[in-house]
Amino acid sequence: MTFNISQLSEEFGVSTRTIRYYEELDLLHPARTQSGRRIYSKSDVTKLKLIFRGKRFGFSLEEIKEMVLLFDEDRSGRKQLERTIEYGTKRIGEVTDLIQELEGMRRELIELRDDFARKLEGEESLHECDDNK
Repeated sequence: MTFNISQLSEEFGVSTRTIRYYEELDLLHPARTQSGRRIYSKSDVTKLKLIFRGKRFGFSLEEIKEMVLLFDEDRSGRKQLERTIEYGTKRIGEVTDLIQELEGMRRELIELRDDFARKLEGEESLHECDDNK
């Protein structure tokens, strides 16, 4: 089964320019018809899935490119899986650090909000005292 660029664009919810960009990065190598139109294979669809999954998980384009190139180089998939585990482990550490940073930020925001709310409550009671004079 083959696909044209418009079909892939629609399938993945991206512009045709995005798909061409991945070609420019040497991530995709579609065949061409005699008239020069791109024809994408199931392998290209699989590569696009890898690219978009990698982007969603925060891998760099260089990391994604390496994983996609390993897809072509090693049909057993072993090298690609090993590299994905390596990059995935690194990314898990980065995400863990980010979560800790965000949790700290959340705690600080809650403290500030609660402090500001207490100050406002104190001001309101002061104003109420002024009105009763």
